[in-house]
Amino acid sequence: MRSVRQCTRTACGRAAVATLTYVYADSTAVLGPLAQHAEPHSYDLCVQHAERLTAPRGWEVVRLTPEFAAAPPSQDDLLALADAVREAGRRPEPEPVGLPEAVGAALNEAPRRGHLRVLRGEG
Repeated sequence: MRSVRQCTRTACGRAAVATLTYVYADSTAVLGPLAQHAEPHSYDLCVQHAERLTAPRGWEVVRLTPEFAAAPPSQDDLLALADAVREAGRRPEPEPVGLPEAVGAALNEAPRRGHLRVLRGEG
């Protein structure tokens, strides 16, 4: 299932459509199509933030794509949505019934402490 990446601008929850990368050596901000994978030194932006992007004074902005638009839902998105609806509609499995304490004592178990237990051996 493909997850939708969100805009990295603070308090923006819209879907990302562009990736911003800075080339510090050239004082350039490069804005291009959404990268395949999120990178730690790049920023994913939504349509609104990509269109309104400005660079610091003295920097140049290179736009590799003149217009950005949100991608329509893909077949993978629709299948993932259908799977999520099916999963939500399933009835919960019944809780497994635990063994009565008398059965545990009959199995010759030592008392439990935390998540560890000691079994008494014969011999």
